[in-house]
Amino acid sequence: MKKSLKTLSLLMAAGMLVLSGCGEEKSSGSGSSSGGDEKKQYTIGITQFVEHPSLDAATEGFKKALEDEGFKEGDNVKFDFQNAQADMNNTQSIANNFVGDKVDMIFANATPSAVSALNATKDIPILFTSVTDPVGAGLVESFDQPGDNITGTTDNHPEGTSKTIDFMIDEAGVKNIGIIYNSGEQNSEVQVKQVKELAEPKGAKIVEASVSTSAEVKQAADSLVGRVDAIYIPTDNTVVSALESVISVADSKKIPLFVGELDSMKRGAIAASGFNYFDLGYQTGKMAAEILKGNKKPSEIPVELPGSLKLVINKKAAEAQGLEVKEEWTDFAEFHEE
Repeated sequence: MKKSLKTLSLLMAAGMLVLSGCGEEKSSGSGSSSGGDEKKQYTIGITQFVEHPSLDAATEGFKKALEDEGFKEGDNVKFDFQNAQADMNNTQSIANNFVGDKVDMIFANATPSAVSALNATKDIPILFTSVTDPVGAGLVESFDQPGDNITGTTDNHPEGTSKTIDFMIDEAGVKNIGIIYNSGEQNSEVQVKQVKELAEPKGAKIVEASVSTSAEVKQAADSLVGRVDAIYIPTDNTVVSALESVISVADSKKIPLFVGELDSMKRGAIAASGFNYFDLGYQTGKMAAEILKGNKKPSEIPVELPGSLKLVINKKAAEAQGLEVKEEWTDFAEFHEE
């Protein structure tokens, strides 16, 4: 009996050694000896306030810049894209979920998404774009001194709005400017104030039409008929997502329509002074790559302005909305022709 117990003990000890050896072999297989050459995997949460051409282009530019810097989707990076559908409540839920999922970085496209991301985390790096006033929105202390975990690019070039408003008043002879915007978007409030400061000293009157949802945009455009000489749409995400309804009113009632960015101009507005949002997103992606590589912290990267501006005139839209195009405009503007 004692011999049998001794034999059993020896067998159990041998079995434990075998199991221990298997465990060590498994650990070695996933450790530094064979896993050292494996690429680190990153997850980037993309929170976009609404889908429209400008924001979509910025997102694509962001992803392309990361790819060019060695962070390729499906290889070493995964993008979790979430669209808030122009709902402020959705932006916060999306941001909170990203934090819960412990993503490596958040790319916030548009002011509401950026604000919600910063409300959700002070640790995860946040890169924003398509933000009109990052200081006024409370995202950064200043362009040169962003927050500990946040930086990005603004779509509000100092000369962008002024070039368009000057063109409307000085060249197109506009006296009464209608503005459609969502008063719940902080970026739009800033732009409406800018337009007033630019237009009123020139003797132009501003007529406001505010909306809360994209479903109200058509009614707001109709309310301006007979009261204004032209309509100006800032880079308001709610209105831009329903821009076709404004274009239909502008075309049918022969009201010249001007916008705050080039993508909307191409859709059927007469003119805009702007830049390519793909390029703006690309700028932001380059900044993100510096952080992912460990070269810099968000606090060490100043907020960047968009690149050079250009005033572009859509001849087809001008004809549809009853504005005569003058050849001398080629001295300071480009023409968009489909």
